[in-house]
Amino acid sequence: MDPAQIEFTAEKESIVILPNFTEDKIYLISGEVGPFQPQVPVTVPLWLAVNLKQRRKCRIVTPDWMDVDILKDKKAAELEMKLFSPPLHPHYLELSTIILGVSNEVRNGDEVRTLIKDIWDVRSAKLRKSINDMIHHDTGSGRPLSHVEISNITVLELNTIRKFFTSSLDHLHNLRNQAERCLTNPLYN
Repeated sequence: MDPAQIEFTAEKESIVILPNFTEDKIYLISGEVGPFQPQVPVTVPLWLAVNLKQRRKCRIVTPDWMDVDILKDKKAAELEMKLFSPPLHPHYLELSTIILGVSNEVRNGDEVRTLIKDIWDVRSAKLRKSINDMIHHDTGSGRPLSHVEISNITVLELNTIRKFFTSSLDHLHNLRNQAERCLTNPLYN
């Protein structure tokens, strides 16, 4: 998947809005949403919330995980832990970027944006370190690792390293095979 496809997938996530209009249920392919009553919370897909917000038909209720205190705790936990902790949300970066882009009602929006970026940076650094450790890992048998398990990363985080990672592993595999052939071929000894 490319980043646009990942964002498209994230826009299907549910979010709570406070509409300022009255409407019966709306029937979508993904299911029904509503009914809509002024200032009565209703859960809708993010794409619909963005559309209604842009038409000034609702307020988007900021998700709990976008609270500054929760983000500070999450950043501290990420810095403290060697492994990845569970993400705030499977699409935390995409959702926060979209919400902050359309809504000026997010309390401490600039600080939230900075903390989300900090968490992303810490997790990206861990991911790069994990890859580096895996590439340089020696199993003791002279054979490289055949697989690795990385848990608690999001699709977007995985996508940022996918092309580089697979290409690097291909090159590493080719170099190791070439070295093994050289060591076993009597012409090179």
